[in-house]
Amino acid sequence: MPIYEYQCQACGHEHEALQKMDAEPLLHCPACSRPELMKKISAAGFRLKGGGWYETDFKSGAKKNIANESSAPTPAATAGSCAGGGCAAK
Repeated sequence: MPIYEYQCQACGHEHEALQKMDAEPLLHCPACSRPELMKKISAAGFRLKGGGWYETDFKSGAKKNIANESSAPTPAATAGSCAGGGCAAK
């Protein structure tokens, strides 16, 4: 569930609320009890990582493609490991 930010237009009190996305916006200020709360527009406090459409969001320059940063093979891949499910007898 996302956290929404509200600010009271009457007293200026700022309030955060954990609400479902389809929940009705809050109206009454917890500080002054007047129906003057307005939902604020704010950025999310987290960033998704991994492969996907969001991989290049919020990046610039050489950091555009972090999924392909490690081009060197891992030690397990070069040492004849059993990671693939089949071990070769020497």
